[in-house]
Amino acid sequence: MDAGSDYDLVTVRRGRGGVTTRERLKGRDIAVKSQFSVRAGDFLISKRQIVHGACGLVPPKLDGSIVSNEYAVLLGRPSIDLDFLNYLSHSIYFQQTCFHSAIGVHVEKMIFNLERWLSWDFDLPPVSEQRRIAEILSTWDRAIETVERLIANARLQKQALMMELLVGDRRLRGCSGEWRTLTLGQAAEVIVSNVDKKSVAGERPIRLCNYTDVYRTDRIEADAPFMRATATPAQIGRFGLKVGDVLITKDSETPDDIAVPSYVASDAEDLVCGYHLAIVRPNIGTDGQFLKFYFEHPHTRSFFASRANGATRFGLTVDAIESAPIRLPPLPEQRRIADAIATAEREIGRLSPIVITLQKEKSALMQQLLTGKRRVKLDARAA
Repeated sequence: MDAGSDYDLVTVRRGRGGVTTRERLKGRDIAVKSQFSVRAGDFLISKRQIVHGACGLVPPKLDGSIVSNEYAVLLGRPSIDLDFLNYLSHSIYFQQTCFHSAIGVHVEKMIFNLERWLSWDFDLPPVSEQRRIAEILSTWDRAIETVERLIANARLQKQALMMELLVGDRRLRGCSGEWRTLTLGQAAEVIVSNVDKKSVAGERPIRLCNYTDVYRTDRIEADAPFMRATATPAQIGRFGLKVGDVLITKDSETPDDIAVPSYVASDAEDLVCGYHLAIVRPNIGTDGQFLKFYFEHPHTRSFFASRANGATRFGLTVDAIESAPIRLPPLPEQRRIADAIATAEREIGRLSPIVITLQKEKSALMQQLLTGKRRVKLDARAA
């Protein structure tokens, strides 16, 4: 290496997460002087992390990067296509061979023995079929990447709208009137539920909205599958959910992951808020959807993180929730702001299941194509 030249060092993510840039350094600043150049399409294996799936192809943008001898670089022979090998690395058998070719007692300190691994037998189709399989699977990869980009764009749009509209930095056309500064306790009623997951004889059967139901979804819909439990008439009256309510997680393992909100978009007589949650019920003049996005704003997240109490598990008191500062525009503007942000959020919700479906389809195809259970047809030129 030349001391004054810049070099891109790469690393491989665990779980077959791909090859990525680690850092860019001058030759003089690279401590390990024994480095090797890699080319686009090389198959890279991290000797210390392969038991965790750290392997993958070098992408074109990292052509000419360098790695130390902590990595093994595989170049394809005529009998194997490296794109196919990259997909094959997701198979259980491939992962097993890597584990059994690693030496060590502690899984985090096992070192890959390349020679031992190269002695394992792999059932491979003809190279023309390998290429066809890789081509088929790459079609699903491109579809997944396309939808993921759309989701990322929708998330950026939602974030930008929240940052501008929730604090009044940007006013929607036609909106006027003063913003009021008050506390959350003045804008809404905070109700902490004590309904647990037990079923008790003599109590009424209910459906219970639990912590994970709120943590994993932006909107609570009454027709979603909820846990069955029981509650007293008083609990149902106090903690029954209503359209416009906002539920937040009041406990968390880390302070920065607390007060995660979900908006109650529809209700039912038997749907009740469960333990470890708080209902934030808007007062007159406050819009529930606006409140939901208020809880997602970075300033609000920071406020609640600073007021979460605990050592191994953190929680928010009712006083801490009610003391949060909030600025509210007139109610019609709140609703217009909430609708604008919700449009981007709905797009995320629409696209997310598509990615999951494509990933499942790809996984099923890999199980069939990489094991030979399903063969692919080749055209005359490929054959």
